[in-house]
Amino acid sequence: MERTLSADGTRIAYEPIGSGTPVVIVGGAFSTADAGRPLAGALAELGLQGVVYDRRARGGSGDTPPSAPFREAEDLTAVIEAVGGRAAVLGHSSGAVLALYAAGEGAPASHLFLSEPPFRFGQGDPEDLAGRLQALVDEGRPEDAVTLFQREGVGLPDPVIEQIRSSPMFAGLVPLAQSTVYDAALTAAVSTPTAAMTGVGQPVVILRGEPTFPFLVAAAERLAASMPGADLVVVPESHDHAVDPPATARLVRERIA
Repeated sequence: MERTLSADGTRIAYEPIGSGTPVVIVGGAFSTADAGRPLAGALAELGLQGVVYDRRARGGSGDTPPSAPFREAEDLTAVIEAVGGRAAVLGHSSGAVLALYAAGEGAPASHLFLSEPPFRFGQGDPEDLAGRLQALVDEGRPEDAVTLFQREGVGLPDPVIEQIRSSPMFAGLVPLAQSTVYDAALTAAVSTPTAAMTGVGQPVVILRGEPTFPFLVAAAERLAASMPGADLVVVPESHDHAVDPPATARLVRERIA
């Protein structure tokens, strides 16, 4: 992977796949660049350049504490600048929240594709989740931070959490514990999208799968209602908060052609 420097000096790892108009993929909680590679490959097959990157405190990227949501917006801007200075941005889950937040902060995105952003609109926000997660990380308890985020940040039931914790995949989540602090801080700071976010000038497409979780259906519909210029598109091939790469890539190509 290649490296670029964010505004605070943090190294951010990214990788362009294919050639053509760049589309930067912003992953959600617990995801690294690897999670975006199938979508990047599907974009490349359609003549676009899929760009994956590790958000700070993940994978090949660094971290420079203390951090804040605007730091991740700066990271995304640095990646866009590294691949030519302007790009479409496709964010999934908390990555969609970040994409819209960064655009509101002036990130040079040409188009925004927001896949199932988990905006709570001030309803049911966990109290100081980011602070409690950071305390667990600082105490040397990253496993407990992962579990806490899954319970309160994602809303997984305890039986599912225990199943994950006892599975081989859990070991891959533990190194990402610090990143859960940043996801929690971001989604709390803009639980309700700001006027800068809902007023962005770029074309905006809000995506959701069918079926997906009712909370995400409601969030997508409420965001679309707050952004009269945005399109809400159901992608039938995407199921249960997972992105279908070929179908999503086709939609992206149609919209930015």
